Amino acid sequence: MRHVALPKIGTALAWRDAARALLGEQVPPSDVIWGDNDTPPELFANPPTPVRNRSDITVPRSFVALANSVVWHSDPQRFARLYALLWRVQSAPWLMSDRGDAEVAKLRSLEKGVHRCQHKMKAFVRFREIGDPIAPRRSFAAWFEPTHHTVEPTAQFFCRRFGDMDWRILTPDVSAHFENGLLRLEDGTDAPDLPDDAHEELWVTYFRNIFNPARLKVVAMQSEMPKKYWKNMPEAVAIPELIATAPARARAMAEAAPTLPPAHAAGAQAMQMRNVSEWTGSACAIRDALEGCTRCDLHKRATQAVPGSGPADADLMIVGEQPGDQEDLAGRPFIGPAGQLFDQAAAHAGLTHEALYLTNAVKHFKFTARGKRRIHQRPSRSEIDRCAWWLSAEIKQVAPKLIVAMGATAALATTGSGQAIVNRRGRIEDGLHGGKVLITFHPAYILRAQPTEVAQTAMHDFQADLGLAGRIVSGGAVSSNESPAISG
Repeated sequence: MRHVALPKIGTALAWRDAARALLGEQVPPSDVIWGDNDTPPELFANPPTPVRNRSDITVPRSFVALANSVVWHSDPQRFARLYALLWRVQSAPWLMSDRGDAEVAKLRSLEKGVHRCQHKMKAFVRFREIGDPIAPRRSFAAWFEPTHHTVEPTAQFFCRRFGDMDWRILTPDVSAHFENGLLRLEDGTDAPDLPDDAHEELWVTYFRNIFNPARLKVVAMQSEMPKKYWKNMPEAVAIPELIATAPARARAMAEAAPTLPPAHAAGAQAMQMRNVSEWTGSACAIRDALEGCTRCDLHKRATQAVPGSGPADADLMIVGEQPGDQEDLAGRPFIGPAGQLFDQAAAHAGLTHEALYLTNAVKHFKFTARGKRRIHQRPSRSEIDRCAWWLSAEIKQVAPKLIVAMGATAALATTGSGQAIVNRRGRIEDGLHGGKVLITFHPAYILRAQPTEVAQTAMHDFQADLGLAGRIVSGGAVSSNESPAISG
């Protein structure tokens, strides 16, 4: 049986050398008893194993990183667990990535505990000045009580962070002393009687002022700032009072806050103000004025602008996305494949073209040329916004009882949002340009939908939405199971 005692300072290097020597002699984990300076001395009556370096011993880099952290844990079994895993990875290096291995999982848990303790040390060490404040190198000291043996592996962080001053971090385990740029580690000590710091009052005042009572979550706070550290943190004296008064302060903040519209409402209102039409002419004059529209660059490539079509006093306005290839050439809306599908659905719902005003959110055809074909492109937000001036003019002239917005582009142009059409279809919303808007699918979506079952379901819903729109504008009865949801 081999007995190995490891020092409190330099533990990582000592464990590595001892483990390498034992592994070189093929000593199995069951024949090794590990300990540290706190282990009773009679347990190690036999001399320790001499170190014998072996250059042919290789281990995964992930194991080296794991061991360099776990050796600093306070678990007395950490050395034995590490050596047992080291023994196994010699023949099975893949174990380091095996999340189902119980020993690897345990060591990963210990590693996480060490990293957490190091993080707490970096966050909660509070220095107090102990030297002459006008000396070339000011001197500070701090008392800290770590959960694990993390002073040595964390000391280099403080050397880099506070390299221009002398300092010491005193703990019950190991103490770190940094003087004139040199680090020295010594055994732990009892809690010292450190002087008061004149800056602590200012620090507590700052802490009180950055505390946000509306975001207080006590459990989460104590998880990040465990109470065991509070006694050595000057700002902690304010925490109980801040917790107790948080509800009242949060209510006062809410009452004093200015009343602002939701982000979506503010954006929609801004868009509405940008695109409210000042058109005062007749509906027929809109068609003539559209021919000369240069509000966006789409007019440069399109054959012509395609105005709305239908009675100037129609009760129901249908808004699509933009003209397609055939509409661009003919100058009339809804005559292409999507328009033909709309005609089928409208006929099924009992609607006729004579009772509808048909138009699009964008009046020019946007496309990409592929040979002789012109492939449809979805209009951009900027193009939709610029063309909303004409849509607003049409809505003012027609003054429909209800607008049906087909697809995302039409929904964006009429309500300010083109999102979640599947969830919003069948709903009635407030329109940007006045009136109410019923959201539904665009016929082109149904033409593209796959598989067939999806297209059939979408067509059924589309017909139902058009039927509902017809009954709403005609004052007909609407059954309870199809009563539209209305959102403001």
